[in-house]
Amino acid sequence: MLVRAFVSHYRRHPFQLAALALMIVLATMLWTGVTVLTDQARNSLFQSEEAVAAGVHVVRTDGRPVRVEDFAELRMAGLCVAPWLEVRRPPPAGRVIGIDPLAMGCFGKAAPGGNRGELDGAPFLDISAAVRLAREGYDSRLYLLASTENETLPQGYALREFSLGPSTGELADSFLLNLDALSLLVLLITGLLVRSVHRLGIAQRQDSFDLLFRFGVPGRRVRQLLALELVVLTGVCVLPGLWLGTQLAAILGGGFGQALNSLFDVNLYAGAAESLPWQAAAVMVLLVLAVCLVDWLVPRRWQRAVSSARGRLLAVLVLFAGLAGVALAPDLAGVFAGTAVVFVAAGWLTPGLLALSAQKLSDGTDLDGSGPLTRWRRRELAVMFGHLALPVVALQFAMATVLAVQALVTTFESTFDDWLAQRLEAEFYVEVPAGADAGLAAERLQNLEGIGPWHRVTRGEAVISDEGAAGEDKTAVVDLFALTPVSELVVDWTLLASMERPWQRLAQGAVMVNEQLARRHQLELGDTLEFRVADTEMGANIVAVYADYGRPAGEILVSGSALPEDFSARFESFSVNPGEWAMAEISEQLADVWNVSDVTVRDNASIHALASQVFGQTFLLTRAISLLTLVLAAVALLIMSWVFFSTRAWYFRLLGIWGLPAGAIHHQLRRLSVTLTLAVTITAIPLGIWLTWVLVSRINPLAFGWSLPMDLYPLFWLELGLIAVVTGLVVAYLMRWQLVQRENGKQVKS
Repeated sequence: MLVRAFVSHYRRHPFQLAALALMIVLATMLWTGVTVLTDQARNSLFQSEEAVAAGVHVVRTDGRPVRVEDFAELRMAGLCVAPWLEVRRPPPAGRVIGIDPLAMGCFGKAAPGGNRGELDGAPFLDISAAVRLAREGYDSRLYLLASTENETLPQGYALREFSLGPSTGELADSFLLNLDALSLLVLLITGLLVRSVHRLGIAQRQDSFDLLFRFGVPGRRVRQLLALELVVLTGVCVLPGLWLGTQLAAILGGGFGQALNSLFDVNLYAGAAESLPWQAAAVMVLLVLAVCLVDWLVPRRWQRAVSSARGRLLAVLVLFAGLAGVALAPDLAGVFAGTAVVFVAAGWLTPGLLALSAQKLSDGTDLDGSGPLTRWRRRELAVMFGHLALPVVALQFAMATVLAVQALVTTFESTFDDWLAQRLEAEFYVEVPAGADAGLAAERLQNLEGIGPWHRVTRGEAVISDEGAAGEDKTAVVDLFALTPVSELVVDWTLLASMERPWQRLAQGAVMVNEQLARRHQLELGDTLEFRVADTEMGANIVAVYADYGRPAGEILVSGSALPEDFSARFESFSVNPGEWAMAEISEQLADVWNVSDVTVRDNASIHALASQVFGQTFLLTRAISLLTLVLAAVALLIMSWVFFSTRAWYFRLLGIWGLPAGAIHHQLRRLSVTLTLAVTITAIPLGIWLTWVLVSRINPLAFGWSLPMDLYPLFWLELGLIAVVTGLVVAYLMRWQLVQRENGKQVKS
């Protein structure tokens, strides 16, 4: 009988059961979709990094290019090598890379560039198709990728570094760290949405519970049945939510990606999950039980104190404590804890402040000449902010998260593109063969009339003092980056801080440092940096700090003319704009100087396009996550508003009894619902701006030693405002439909 009494409420109010079930399904779908998309973004980013990261390849020591016969000989010798055929086609077709999935099998999960089944589509294709393209007359080159475990090679072969572009591992890690932080916010939002619907249902069932208490049913028994009801309902709703989440992730990561590929020529290497993510289901079941039953653990007096004046004052103090904690925290744990505190305080304060603001506006209605309908609408808005506190906070958090995601992704895209463009400013990149004299090549280039700007890049190591180092050795090894000469190809670099004429000063003996080194050792412009190169002690003034995304190492940039004679370079190359010369002619000149048959030349535009293409997929997946979060929060507010409006339908009908025409009633409902959603959007903007600052200016410097620029993109705020208006109009339309249906039902009965 007790179970029947519980079920009878839902027989009388089936829409409430449907709303709670739908919210659990949607929340599970959101969390599952975010989990799957985040995993896809992580895997895609790792695959993309592998596609452009440095590896090794086999070269012939006689300087001749490798051939298919070399591949066969090395494989028969038991070595793990695989062919990598680059075919360079003119724009817009661009470069493609032919790989042999079977040969890649010996690398296992460490296969350079990924397997054909993992990186599905351009720029990778089966090597047989690449061979056919090469036979059509396109320029091509064969590489033999090798495993670093090949310590010994047959006579006549050697290992060389192989890279498609600058390493971006730290940049990828930074993006994934921020993505994980945003995923936790999504989990918080889903919990708020489920709790909001459940608490509204509990409030509407309070009379039934009071009746059961009068009939002698213990309160503990009622709570047990409520918990059992949640377990059963969650268990039933989680399964379709899991399936819908994986399908939605497949659509956003697959079909959505294909549509974007058609529009923007960007591929997404993501698809449906191979199996249901049961871990996400377990997290959702625990979340639903926790957020819905937490009231049993929190004393009633504490719950009442939350909405009191003293509670609001405490919330303000908590807010300032969280802000101070984020700004002053020395580590990531402190930043994350402070961020959580700020969100708790914001959720605590927002509904009450909105309700208080609406009440104050209502009290001042007579002063500004507004009529009684305006006063009624503002008072009704204050009541709604109080009753819809949780969905209002959930929508605020969702919009703030979406703002931060949009700003973060756009900043990452522009930063990655600008940084890559700076590093690949020259049209061509030429490797200096092992054992070759780069100085002779520099003299030859210097004597070529009509050649464009060029410079020689020399990389090695330097040693600086480090008072924070452990042990007796108070020194640290940093990277050394030298340019000879300081050409036009670098003078347009974006510098984080610089003195006047920094590049001219660099050519005269000053130094520049990357942001990582400057932060780690508290270096500032004008400081004298003491360092040792080979056995020579050197010192120079710091004239600039430059961004160096994608790696943790400190770096010193010097003019090549300042290097001591006994300096041993770890790697050398040339960046060249051919000017009036054809690059093939310059290659012949360098091959002649170095006495080799072939010179490795890379087209930097193709490298830039490839790197941008393979990394763009992850940014699109992240935008899909933000879109999914916002849609669910809007749907939740829509459902909650409709349910709440339904409970006050009798009150809205009184407006008609008092003489207000039906059209005017509907107009007031539209203004009421649109004002509510717009007010929530306005409160989300400062929280979203602050969260963006935390992600780019606090998390990144603490985790990786460098920060990202912060852009706000106000046009996106208008787009969110439009979404809020549409949501409010839909709620108003549903209420109008419900009022019309009830009026028609009454007329039929009469």
